[in-house]
Order: sequence, then structure tokens, then C-alpha cells
Amino acid sequence: MANIKVLLPQFGMGMQEAEIVRWIKAVGDSVEAGEPLLEIEAAKTTVEVPSPGAGTLTEILAQEGDTVEVRAHIATIVA
Repeated sequence: MANIKVLLPQFGMGMQEAEIVRWIKAVGDSVEAGEPLLEIEAAKTTVEVPSPGAGTLTEILAQEGDTVEVRAHIATIVA
């Protein structure tokens, strides 16, 4: 089984961090590649973050309300 790291994406050149607004999926949920995984807020805009791969969400490292840096490891999916 391969681990897929979910990293906070950078949606704009000036984006350095974002707040986790809501996890759409929970630990133990199956996810498909490209399926909405969570919502983040950056620069007053809320954006859905798609899953980078298919598998089971096994770990959430950043909780709702947390502010995290771009490219931070925020969750793990096991393919």
C-alpha cells in the first residue's frame, strides 16, 4: 500500500498560508482522485481542495480552524 501525502496547495503566487475551514471527508472515508477533500480559506476566498489520489483517508494532521503554510503535509491517504 502506498501512502499519498495531502499537501496544502498554493492557489496564487502570493499565497503563503491558508486556514482549514472544513474537512469534507473524515478519517476512514474512501476518496477518489479529484474528489473534494476539504475547504480552505486564503485571501478571503474559500476554495475546495481535491484529493491528490484514490484510497482511504487515514490521517488528518491539520484541524478545522488551523492556519497552515503552503505545501504543509495536512493529511494522508493510503492507496
